[in-house]
Amino acid sequence: MTVHVACVVEGHGEVAALPILLRRIHQAVAPSTPLHVARPVRVPKTKLVRPDGLERAVRLAARLCPRPCALLALLDADDDCPAVLGPQLLARAEAVLRDIPTGVVLANREFEAWFLAGLSSLGGKRGLPQDVSHVDQPESIRDAKGFLGGLMDSPRSYSPTADQPAFTATFDMNAARATSDSFDKCCREVERLLRSPGKSLPSG
Repeated sequence: MTVHVACVVEGHGEVAALPILLRRIHQAVAPSTPLHVARPVRVPKTKLVRPDGLERAVRLAARLCPRPCALLALLDADDDCPAVLGPQLLARAEAVLRDIPTGVVLANREFEAWFLAGLSSLGGKRGLPQDVSHVDQPESIRDAKGFLGGLMDSPRSYSPTADQPAFTATFDMNAARATSDSFDKCCREVERLLRSPGKSLPSG
C-alpha cells in the first residue's frame, strides 16, 4: 500500500525541501513501501497563525492528497516557543482533519538551523568551506540563513529555493538529530505519520 502525505509549509524553499526530507526519512524507516508526497501547500506563517488560516491550509492540502493519507505542517518557530505554539497549531489542525493523522512541527528557530546541526557534513558543498566546523547550540542562532550565507564563498549567498533542497538531500540527519531537539521531533513525527495512514510500515 502506498503511503500518501499531504504537506503545509510557509516558505518557498520548503516546497521543494520538505518532500526530499520526507523521502529520506521514509528511506531509513521502510524503503520497500511506496511513498507519495503531494506538492506542499505554501501559506506564509503570518496567515497560518491567524484564526482559520491554518484550518484553510490543511483542508486544501488534504483535498489534494489521495486517501488514506497523513498530513504534516512545518513552520519556522522564529521567536515563538515551539513547545507552546506547536501544540496550539496541532489542536487547530486536528479539529478540522478528524479522519487524517496530523502532525505539526516547528523548526527552532528556522529550518536552516537543522543544517547547522549537521554542518560538518555539508563541507565543500554549494560554496561552503571544505573544513566547515561544528556549530554549538545551532537552535540558538537567530538568523540561520544569514549565518550560512556568511560562511559561503563570496559572492555566493544563501538562497532558500536553491540551497535548501540541495542541503536537505545531503546533510547528516543523525548528527542533526543528536544536536537539534526540533529536528529529532520532526523525524519522530514523520515516522509516526508514515505508519499511520494504512498502518503499512513496520512498527519496530
